[in-house]
Amino acid sequence: MKKLAALFLALIACTGLSQAGTLDEVKARGVLKCGVNTGLLGFAEKQADGSWVGFDVDYCRALAAAVLGDAGKVEFVGLTAQNRFDTLKSGAIDLLARNTTWTMERETALPFRFVGVSYHDGQGFLVPKLAGITSVFAMSQASICTVSGTTTEVNVGDFFREKDMAYVAQTFPSIDEAVAAYEAGKCDAYTTDQSQLYAVRLRLKKPEEHIILPEVISKEPLGPAVRAGDEQWFNIARWTLFALIDAEEESLRGVNVAEAKEKSKKASVRRLLGLEGNFGSNLGLDNDWASRALSAVGNYGEIFDRNLGESSKLKIERGLNNLWNKGGILYAPPVR
Repeated sequence: MKKLAALFLALIACTGLSQAGTLDEVKARGVLKCGVNTGLLGFAEKQADGSWVGFDVDYCRALAAAVLGDAGKVEFVGLTAQNRFDTLKSGAIDLLARNTTWTMERETALPFRFVGVSYHDGQGFLVPKLAGITSVFAMSQASICTVSGTTTEVNVGDFFREKDMAYVAQTFPSIDEAVAAYEAGKCDAYTTDQSQLYAVRLRLKKPEEHIILPEVISKEPLGPAVRAGDEQWFNIARWTLFALIDAEEESLRGVNVAEAKEKSKKASVRRLLGLEGNFGSNLGLDNDWASRALSAVGNYGEIFDRNLGESSKLKIERGLNNLWNKGGILYAPPVR
């Protein structure tokens, strides 16, 4: 029996499954290692002074605040579409928050656990205005640039095949190379998640000369992922995301957490802020975990607005990413 147990543990190690204890490792290290995009406006960008900003960056900071008590205790690791999964699997990072689509294969074959949907996205197309293209259905025989090793590459192939439309695929190892080829006129269109298209268009020399087509050809639920096998760490990462969403629904903002803790009589708010119940201990944290996360970065709506919405350069509408009671599909289970 002991030999079988030892063999099972060895098999887990060989497959790269996470060993339990990520929380202890992060606490002992004193820093959360978070894998993010190498540079995508709105989601993750390294500034000239070495600091990072973005939607995914703020989630990592919220998690660091919840776990370590300090949103600044994060080491951001810039990753490409090609090396992100190997890096997470190896244990070199504690969490992947790199605008990554949650799919069955990624959760069962790699295997990772996606903690939830942080951004509901879909694949679209960027084309030059002068081309006169107003619909993807007018793009038969088009040459299309995309990044290899992504769901984008698979989706465009599926779509054109299903519609009996021919196209020429031009794949590149990075966004920079794919966009450079598109801007140089080496392909008729560039395709990726629509959120990225907003950022890509702003990077072009003449953004106003390019349009994003109206069609969305896929569903891309983007979210953070952790290695399978460590349920405690999975739960911490998941409920940190849920807390940010629930906080927006409760009208809790980063600046009013202290006031709410003092004055709120609403049970759902008091549970979220650690005033009632013992929910933090169930995660292996203290009961102020969510209060720290919210105080550090604000609620989901604040994070969205600051990085992607009206207060950002991208000015992306909330759309599907609005709360379920405000016309969107954003929804988180309650702290209860």
